[in-house]
Amino acid sequence: MREYLAATTEFDYQHTVNAALAGNLQALNACVECCDRHALPGRIALFWEGKDGRSATSTFTDLQDQAARFANFLLAQGVKRGDKVAGLLPRTAELLVVVFATWRIGAVYQPLFTAFGPKAIEHRLNSSGAALVVTDAVNRPKLAQVQGCPTIVTVAGAKGEGIVHGDYSFWAELPNYPNVCEPVLLGADDPFLLMFTSGTTGPSKALSVPLKAIVAFQSYTRDAVDLRPEDAFWNVADPGWAYGIYFGVTGPLSMGHPITFYDGPFTLESTCRVINKYAITNLAGSPTAYRLLIAGGEQFARSIKGKLRIVSSAGEPLNPEVIRWFADNLGVTIHDHYGQTELGMVLCNHHGLLHPVHVGAAGFASPGHRIVVLDDDHQELSAGQPGILAIDREQSPMCWFAGYDGVKTKAFVGKYYLSGDTVERNPDGSISFVGRSDDVITTSGYRVGPFDVESALVEHPAVVEAAVVGKPDPERTELVKAFVVISEQYRATPELAEELRLHVRKRLAAHAYPREIEFVSDLPKTPSGKLQRFILRNQEIAKAQAALA
Repeated sequence: MREYLAATTEFDYQHTVNAALAGNLQALNACVECCDRHALPGRIALFWEGKDGRSATSTFTDLQDQAARFANFLLAQGVKRGDKVAGLLPRTAELLVVVFATWRIGAVYQPLFTAFGPKAIEHRLNSSGAALVVTDAVNRPKLAQVQGCPTIVTVAGAKGEGIVHGDYSFWAELPNYPNVCEPVLLGADDPFLLMFTSGTTGPSKALSVPLKAIVAFQSYTRDAVDLRPEDAFWNVADPGWAYGIYFGVTGPLSMGHPITFYDGPFTLESTCRVINKYAITNLAGSPTAYRLLIAGGEQFARSIKGKLRIVSSAGEPLNPEVIRWFADNLGVTIHDHYGQTELGMVLCNHHGLLHPVHVGAAGFASPGHRIVVLDDDHQELSAGQPGILAIDREQSPMCWFAGYDGVKTKAFVGKYYLSGDTVERNPDGSISFVGRSDDVITTSGYRVGPFDVESALVEHPAVVEAAVVGKPDPERTELVKAFVVISEQYRATPELAEELRLHVRKRLAAHAYPREIEFVSDLPKTPSGKLQRFILRNQEIAKAQAALA
């Protein structure tokens, strides 16, 4: 394990990336970095598992051959350097072929999450001006409802299922084109991915990811995930989202490491099956996924205990109770990692670097990033003072975000990028997450982070999930209200609510416990599983306004 301080100044993972970073050299192609360089005979790139138990492997050579053919097809359709190619595809080898082919010709890949409905897809395709979209038989009907949909290529089901008149058939077209296609070399600042932020207000905003971000993706995969050549790696995040495409695909494949795709719903049974069948040793996912696994209790623990070497968590803050459960029952430590679509992962408890780890803290700045905490006047704060997490862009060579495409942002203030998250620096330099700036609750003069209250609630055996918001209150400004999903073994009674209130009061502080608890069957989340507290908070604001009317 390397020392943290030494790693913070060490960036040169790849000679071609470094050459491009050093100047405006036309030296990079993402398909070359993630496929061609590793296309040795028999070298596996993908382990694929279907929900029906079918499985397959693809080598880098297989993908190189098919990507070159599809790249030539794209060129024949008039797709050129800088154009957008969208993928509305599940986790399959075809997705990788489309991604690599797009990159090969210097075009930009635009991921579309398969759980999106037609309106969400329409907004993203129209905003990007995509030249072509590739989908499968299951998702093809959604595109029929998309106004202004570009050319469609369909990966057909059995006996050509899903091919609509006017579509191109993915597998029918590949043999028509040669398997040689010269990669287009680009500069470090040229885009290779087009992402959309989910946002809490207004439509999603587009942002381009430049090729130089690959070195940051590698850095995270190496330092935070501690991916080693002997590991069997599985990132359960969907490649339709940033964590999946950045760190489930680009990061490991650019290092020549095979990845695992499970094409099916995330369940306790499927997780155990994939971990055992593929001898997974390095697992990455979200707290939502890990809480689902914990619900499996002793049966789940027996199935995979001793199998995992490394477990990483991202997407939302990791509850300390989840960390303790994995340590006690599986003998493995989960490390929390923080990032954004705009940044990649910039604050981590690094598995591969030697530094202190505090349960409940988001960790230390990733190598190549200077992270600071700012007050409302954008002055840097010292330890123990909550403020906004920000990136000092002048001293963060790994920070690649340059703004949203065609949209002005208030996130850039001077040399800083403001994350919108409230954090607090600890004396040792690590940073603890408090909450989204608009999620922080002000009650009787105190600032209460919802994450702490949620974590305390989840520690109670009756609680499966919890969301905490500030409810308008004339006396306290806001009072703490919790929405709680309970286990089937418990009943939603006033007595249980009082027990939970006392549990949190004892666990945290008198001002932080939820004065109101509402039992619910589920919590609002984004398609990627992130908790949407703002929906619950807006409901409470609307109720308060209605009461005054």
